[in-house]
Amino acid sequence: MPQDKLIIFDTTLRDGEQAPGIALTPDEKLAIARQLARLQVDVIEAGFAAASDGDYYGVSQIAKLVKGPVIASLARCTPDDIDRAYDAVRHAERHRIHVFQSTSGIHMERMLRMTPAEVMQSIIESVRRARSYTDDVEFSPQDATRSDPDFMIATCQAAVREGATTINIPDTVGFATPQDYVELLRRVYDEVLEGRDDVIVSTHCHNDLGLAVANSLTAIHAGARQIEGAINGIGERAGNTSTEEVIMAVTTRQDHFGVEIGANTAEIVPTSRLVSRLTGYPIQFNKAVVGRNAFAHESGIHQHGVLRDRETYEIMDPVSVGTTSQIVLGKHSGRAGFADALSKLDIVLEDDQFNEAFLAFKEMADRKVEINEQELRAIIRHGARRAPDAIRMVSMRVRGGTDVKPTATVVVARGEGSETEEFTGTGGGMVDATFAALKRASGLDPHLLDYRVVPVTSGADAMAEVNVVIQLDGMTRSGRAISTDVVEGSGHAFAEALNRVLNAGTGVPE
Repeated sequence: MPQDKLIIFDTTLRDGEQAPGIALTPDEKLAIARQLARLQVDVIEAGFAAASDGDYYGVSQIAKLVKGPVIASLARCTPDDIDRAYDAVRHAERHRIHVFQSTSGIHMERMLRMTPAEVMQSIIESVRRARSYTDDVEFSPQDATRSDPDFMIATCQAAVREGATTINIPDTVGFATPQDYVELLRRVYDEVLEGRDDVIVSTHCHNDLGLAVANSLTAIHAGARQIEGAINGIGERAGNTSTEEVIMAVTTRQDHFGVEIGANTAEIVPTSRLVSRLTGYPIQFNKAVVGRNAFAHESGIHQHGVLRDRETYEIMDPVSVGTTSQIVLGKHSGRAGFADALSKLDIVLEDDQFNEAFLAFKEMADRKVEINEQELRAIIRHGARRAPDAIRMVSMRVRGGTDVKPTATVVVARGEGSETEEFTGTGGGMVDATFAALKRASGLDPHLLDYRVVPVTSGADAMAEVNVVIQLDGMTRSGRAISTDVVEGSGHAFAEALNRVLNAGTGVPE
């Protein structure tokens, strides 16, 4: 296939805004249009000017203030719609009127209540009227993929005769498969264009069966040279073709598609985030190209590969779309990812310290979905101050409530031994009961001088740092622990303080 230009037609502000719950103000539409211009899409469908006074104003403001892309407005095949569309876009440097009419049997019979002859006449008159205003006219036979193909192609032929310069084939309800769609597009390319190079064949695919991007890209091989889509794939029902996915698929797989594209890919992620923020539609975490996880790696095997060479698991450079790779610390992370995270925090550990810190990290990662920078620093701080264990709290369980005296049972091991013993204590609360049980296990009865719980992060699975200071016979010692469970963390911190008392005077470093 020869190298030539693929036109990116973005309909975020028209079809995208039709998604339930989205109602952009004119200023918000202008902000998105300016960002789309920075992304360097070729055409911005700024709205449906006849839909409301607000939509008309939004389209006209974009036409007046946004430079670069062609500015288009949608219009039904009625004179008032076409006049309104032209009035809204006429101030643009380059403008387009996009007229559409349904051509499927179910639409003509049940919705339009028009005969095929009446539909054909409305298309002829409407394209002729639009062409009287501008030399850039697009025609779409709505529900093309469920239309009688011979009739649908005849309407496109009529539109071209009247001056349409783009013929768009909408898969309005996401019904087509790639094979269906490419065969239909080939017929349109052969029978409507008939070899002429002044008319563009376009796609407009919906995602009801999850095939919008696949259908659109497949159509390139049938001669389509314009693809219509919306940022983040927003739109009616299951949405539209994702503009950003098309851009990056064509950019990444030039060997397969063989068409040129003019978008500034570094603006993809900023555009996606702006659209998400202003529409209120979140971006799914695993969304291709722009999702939070699109360039995130948690698996130890993947982290090891990416740290050696990004291309082991990334087919796109994240910088090229305006973002960066992320090594996510979680339960699946390995030593390579952990070491990389420490390096980025300028933390240097000896081998023994690293091993101890890694074990503490894995223990915490089993409880939390993800370990962030603050939590990682807390893990390292805790590991660096950890005393040898004269007694070690292996496990614990607590019981309490409004009508039950708080009780804690701790299981402890002594020194390096593997044998365990159980001790029970009661107190004014779960933490107090845990301290009482540990006192019995250690044979000590220190005075609690200070007890503090400092949150490291927020949220339901927040990690907290617990600090305990005890005093016995004039000796003051402290303990610290981190945990997602305050009672457990308190127990470990108290046990560490007890260990420091037990180790005092033995020659064992505290």
